[in-house]
Amino acid sequence: MVKRSRSRRVAEGAWGLVLLARVAGVTAVVVLLLVSGAWDSWRTAQHVMLTKGRERGTMTLVSCGDSVCTGPFAPKGTATARAKVTISLPIRHTTGAKIPVAIEPGTDKAVRAGWGGVLFAWVPFGGALLLAAVVLAGGLRMHRTAWATAGCGAALLAGAFLTL
Repeated sequence: MVKRSRSRRVAEGAWGLVLLARVAGVTAVVVLLLVSGAWDSWRTAQHVMLTKGRERGTMTLVSCGDSVCTGPFAPKGTATARAKVTISLPIRHTTGAKIPVAIEPGTDKAVRAGWGGVLFAWVPFGGALLLAAVVLAGGLRMHRTAWATAGCGAALLAGAFLTL
């Protein structure tokens, strides 16, 4: 057995603490990315996913700008009709198209309903998954977990792109 000096043992212990702090810091960054992506996504997703008590119906696209379209809202059920609501999303539709929407409570803003709306609402979380995959692979050397995380994020973004 080799005897080591006290200073060497202290240095080895300090290096272990540095490694532990690195793992804890990078893990905190990954958690922060995922929580902030989920938080941002939930602001829109709650109106699409939790449908009880929400105004739902169809919106006819009358005029579209670069990122905002406006048009009348035709309700489904007990919702009230509105002459003009706005929707902010990448539109692949032309004017005159009818799309299913849900109205945010207390506003005249509409969000896309259906599978396309759910997937589009979770796009920020998909981006956070992709960023977290890079941090997992580079900072924690968890390559398999990073590939799985990146695959989930890419599938979410691809699904949103294909359903809109």
